[in-house]
Amino acid sequence: MRSRYFHTHTLAALAFALTLCAASETRVNAHDPRAHAEAKEEVVYTCPMHPEVKSKKKGACPKCKMDLRPARAESQAAEVMTAGHGDSQVTSKMSIPDVELLDQDGRTIHFYSDLVKGKTVAVNFIFTTCTTICPPLGATFARVQRDLGERAGQDVRLISVSVDPATDTPERLKAWGEKFHAGPGWTLVTGPKPQVDELLRALGAATASPQDHSPTVLVGNDATGRWTRAYGLARPAVLLGLIDAAGDSTGKEAARQ
Repeated sequence: MRSRYFHTHTLAALAFALTLCAASETRVNAHDPRAHAEAKEEVVYTCPMHPEVKSKKKGACPKCKMDLRPARAESQAAEVMTAGHGDSQVTSKMSIPDVELLDQDGRTIHFYSDLVKGKTVAVNFIFTTCTTICPPLGATFARVQRDLGERAGQDVRLISVSVDPATDTPERLKAWGEKFHAGPGWTLVTGPKPQVDELLRALGAATASPQDHSPTVLVGNDATGRWTRAYGLARPAVLLGLIDAAGDSTGKEAARQ
């Protein structure tokens, strides 16, 4: 009997001690700032186009009216942007159709003869209702356009092809491009769906749905036959290096890092 009594009280005491330890640990964690660091972490929103613009609330950039994005998402994208030429892929010479399309000003253009022939081009793929990768794609092209300076529109042309031509009228493309200060050397194109689909297939960018398109940029020069498919959110310096390399008949990549 005494043994059973002793055993029972020992178990009770042990349970009580464990309860006290658990409660003590809970109190310690409650006062440990590291335990709630993640929960208390303040979300900061920033503009893809103007990284210096920051806000503690969701909203629009006062400079370009773009929707602000969580800074954490921007920093994660920036980590990927540090990828160099190793993430690009040189492709074989491409056959680009001279399909009839419309630019952002509503003018009829022939894609190959008016935009590609005789120039180095960088082509990305966007749609105006996209709120995920397309704004950063536009912001990246804006920085490339700025760094190209007078070369934009002369020996180099930036081209954004809509993957949603049913929605993206020239007016919508123009408004989208204005957010990124698209200049004369940056052409945004749309048009009848059959012609756009033909172009997307030729450029290796056809998808079943606009939402499925990838942040790819195609950089090339028809004269040299050098075409490179790369990550469209790479650092502007990387894309500029690919642009220089595309126009280099020796095929040597520019050492721009």
